[in-house]
Amino acid sequence: MLFNSYPFIFLYLPVVLAGFFQLGRINHAYAAAWLALSSLFFYGYWNPAYVGLLLGSIACNYVFGIWIAKAGVRHAAKRKKSLLVSAIAANLLLLGYYKYANFFVGSINGAIGTHWSLGEIMLPLGISFFTFTQIAFLVDTCQGKIKEYNFVHYLLFVTYFPHLIAGPVLHHKEMMPQFMHRGSYRFNTDNFVLGVTIFVLGLSKKVVLADALAEFPGPIFAAVQEGGQPMLFEAWLGALTYSLQLYFDFSGYSDMAIGLSLMFNVRLPLNFHSPYKAANIIEFWRRWHMTLSRFLRDYLYIPLGGNRHGKTRRYLNLMATMLLGGLWHGAGWTFVIWGGLHGIYLVINHAWLAFKRSVGWGGGGWLAQRFAVLLTFLAVVVAWVFFRAPDLATASSMLYGMVGQHGVSLSESLVRHLGAAFPHLGDQVAMNGLAPLSKVNADRALILVILSLWIVWAWPNVQQMLHRHNPVLEQVEPARGWLALDWRFAPVHAWLLAGVFVLSVSFLTRVRDFIYFQF
Repeated sequence: MLFNSYPFIFLYLPVVLAGFFQLGRINHAYAAAWLALSSLFFYGYWNPAYVGLLLGSIACNYVFGIWIAKAGVRHAAKRKKSLLVSAIAANLLLLGYYKYANFFVGSINGAIGTHWSLGEIMLPLGISFFTFTQIAFLVDTCQGKIKEYNFVHYLLFVTYFPHLIAGPVLHHKEMMPQFMHRGSYRFNTDNFVLGVTIFVLGLSKKVVLADALAEFPGPIFAAVQEGGQPMLFEAWLGALTYSLQLYFDFSGYSDMAIGLSLMFNVRLPLNFHSPYKAANIIEFWRRWHMTLSRFLRDYLYIPLGGNRHGKTRRYLNLMATMLLGGLWHGAGWTFVIWGGLHGIYLVINHAWLAFKRSVGWGGGGWLAQRFAVLLTFLAVVVAWVFFRAPDLATASSMLYGMVGQHGVSLSESLVRHLGAAFPHLGDQVAMNGLAPLSKVNADRALILVILSLWIVWAWPNVQQMLHRHNPVLEQVEPARGWLALDWRFAPVHAWLLAGVFVLSVSFLTRVRDFIYFQF
């Protein structure tokens, strides 16, 4: 079931909300169980066969957590570590089988010329997220950070539907105090209105912007995969529309998850914070998929040694973390290269900052900051080409096109305008046949790109607009400048929100999955 669908908005959500608060008036445990079972239904709506897998994973990790917590005093540290390693290994083996088995077998076949096959393995929805969430629970248990082991609460913590499919990756200590709070089980008008506001704004990002942008990268990348050679304008259209589609798709999902959770009086951690405004790659990863970045830092980068063993070791740890982070996103060499590129970016970024400190350089002025934002954005767009491309050949051809190696493509209307303004130049362009490879509407794509970049760089994000209401666990600073947009619960804003909702619902006839559902 998708957040951006009629059944979810007009049937599932009202029923679950009504049941939760009605049962909350009778017994909090009943309400928590209702929400957990409703979340299991939400997951099973996609494929009921994998509900058993999810429940098996939850039961095994819960038992391991109890064992780790109750390890005997004598030799406790050794026993806890042994149980933790076994539990993490079991989780990674399950994830590895479903997500990476065919990738590794295919890589071996390609390397040594064999034809082994495991058959088709369907990837269970959200397996990466519920696996990482439970690994974090096990590590926190081993470190003594977990104090509450109610099974119903644990079941709800893992299956909680606003985060189950595409994050955020949660910590037990963030959620359990909220599920144990009496006020969470009473209907709160302020939280409900705040949640609806954020949900509607996130829905509009998804269905109005992300889904409109989604029309363009698919045909362009498909044409390149079939052997076409994209020219400059078209290659950049494909790369930019995908980069912006992914931005609004994940930003929309993150807002919708926060809004849905607020309707149940539960605040989620911030997971997406205007990453294309970042002035360097370090800052980008503090703004993009923030809870995944936190997980990789706390449970991979720091255990590898972090920055405690000199620059060389630090850079190797960064590369290892980003390579594994890339592989987490998908079982393919394109994802490995995407992660490797970001690892290289981070190493260069840290080395540059160290150099600036050594010579006493400052941060630069307004123009330097804007140039840094643009440079960071372009580096991210180049890496997204590998993220989107189905294979290395397609990615390479797209990059060649982006540097003009395949020529220059222009839209038909632009050729006409050139012909009207510069007759000889227009004839030359037409004679050389510099037409786009795919049949996308380049003019519409360009308008959407310009509009989207204006929203990305000039507008505050939803959490900044609603900062005075504390919509997430973290404190969010308000936006600055002439377009700060401080959202208030006033009649004019209510009417604006109603208009945005009606517009968004009118777009639900072309429902598309969220991109991060694939991971």
